[in-house]
Amino acid sequence: MDEVTGWIAVLLPAIIVFVVFFFAYKMHKNKIEALIEVAKSLQDPNDIRDLIDAMHEKKKPIDYRRTGVITLFAGIGLFLFGIYFIGDILKGVGLLLAAIGIGQLIAGYLYPNEGVEITQAVERFEEK
Repeated sequence: MDEVTGWIAVLLPAIIVFVVFFFAYKMHKNKIEALIEVAKSLQDPNDIRDLIDAMHEKKKPIDYRRTGVITLFAGIGLFLFGIYFIGDILKGVGLLLAAIGIGQLIAGYLYPNEGVEITQAVERFEEK
């Protein structure tokens, strides 16, 4: 019984990764097949091009300030949970997570991602 539990523990992460990639591939394949079916019924090439552009997922830039605040407070929560319930290990993990959140907050202010923020930062730099 111990050997079976060990094998399951070792193979479970690989199985999870396989399942995630399998379903991501299946969803992408279904999306492409649906696009082909719709494109068959369209006559105008511009409509097809618009449809393809609409299917592409637009990536938004990462807002480091938002993720920093979330990570910071998750770390604080783990730290407090460690103080009151579990102990030193969770306090250390909470402090590590809070430090990562603070780093993300600082990165969010050092590297702005909005077009207006970047323009303002360049103008401030040029004034100096």
